[in-house]
Amino acid sequence: MIPTFPLLFLGRQMKVIEGFGVSRVVESDNPNFKPGDLISGLTGWEKYSLITRTAQLRKIQQDDIPLSYHVGLLGMPGFTAYAGFYEVCSPKKGDYVFVSAASGAVGQLVGQLAKLYGCYVVGSAGTSQKVDLLKNKLGFDEAFNYKEEPDLNAALRRYFPQGIDIYFDNVGGPMLDAVLLNMRPHGRIAICGMVSQQSLSQTEGIHNLFMLIAKRIRMQGFLQSDYLHLFPRFLELIISYYKQGKIVYIEDMNEGLESAPASLVGLFSGKNVGKQVICVARE
Repeated sequence: MIPTFPLLFLGRQMKVIEGFGVSRVVESDNPNFKPGDLISGLTGWEKYSLITRTAQLRKIQQDDIPLSYHVGLLGMPGFTAYAGFYEVCSPKKGDYVFVSAASGAVGQLVGQLAKLYGCYVVGSAGTSQKVDLLKNKLGFDEAFNYKEEPDLNAALRRYFPQGIDIYFDNVGGPMLDAVLLNMRPHGRIAICGMVSQQSLSQTEGIHNLFMLIAKRIRMQGFLQSDYLHLFPRFLELIISYYKQGKIVYIEDMNEGLESAPASLVGLFSGKNVGKQVICVARE
């Protein structure tokens, strides 16, 4: 289970926050889930949860894959990468692909899937450690620290002199604006997240949208829940890639429920490396 601040105050109501987690069933009156079963899905961010909405719970068949991967590589972030890349980005072999927040829970898998598909892949991240990880462990062709680039447009021209076919956007803001200037005709942009705007009281505007017309670019926002019918195919492919050693997955694991608040706050300043996970308890 992945917890964070355990309580949310809504007016006079007090409610436990929910999140994606892995849990073991203790008691159940649902015939589909028996005591002892391992499940993944939305749970309370707490040590024990009463789950009444069971439609999207998934039973886990335990094998040599770490259980925590079922909230990362084999969970919502991994499926977001899969659906966004294959379904929204419509990749072609040889495409030039750019991924922002590329060392995060979603971006790291997008880059690896793109490489396996035969694309040229560049990622951006916020520290030299993450840039090194992208190039030397996750197999990106190139990577750069966006915080060290005074001109994002110039940086993208340097890494993509021929232009960008696919941009998988996790950050929005100035990076998206710069990418629009560097897209190739008929390029595709998948809008997955806009983390650069989430802590702002007034979000930044995008100034280069006219490029959508001039270069006939398709830009589409999406939610992984739109593609749940593809989840079995996703699991089959990603488990196969993982067991063949064709993909790796980076986690940032913290121990104990008490570490959750600081871990959540750290996400918004980029302190995590890979998928942030909280281990509430070990068996």
